[in-house]
Amino acid sequence: MSNLAKKLLNKSLRKARVRAKVQGSAERPRLTVTVSNKHVSAQIIDDTQQHTLVSATTVGSKATGTMSELAAHVGTEIAKKAKKANVTAVVFDRNGRQYAGRLKALADAARKEGLEF
Repeated sequence: MSNLAKKLLNKSLRKARVRAKVQGSAERPRLTVTVSNKHVSAQIIDDTQQHTLVSATTVGSKATGTMSELAAHVGTEIAKKAKKANVTAVVFDRNGRQYAGRLKALADAARKEGLEF
């Protein structure tokens, strides 16, 4: 098994472990974050109805800066949209990633705007 295949397998196992414990409901939907090499996106999902309530991404936006700054921008944007959709509390799905860097910047920005998790 190559190093890349092993890393991808470990990430998928971490992701499955987190998803087994984190479930979004109507009163506390799930905030899932996806970070790629170029873009950051976040969605607030109600798992009981299997419906995306709110989403925010850097794809197609004119925001510039480092990836941590872009993640913080997405965090504030998702929190503002969630406030309009009457969502105040969420459960955080880090998607198998370590809670540091870009993910932490997004979470801190969302908390600063009033989203609870």
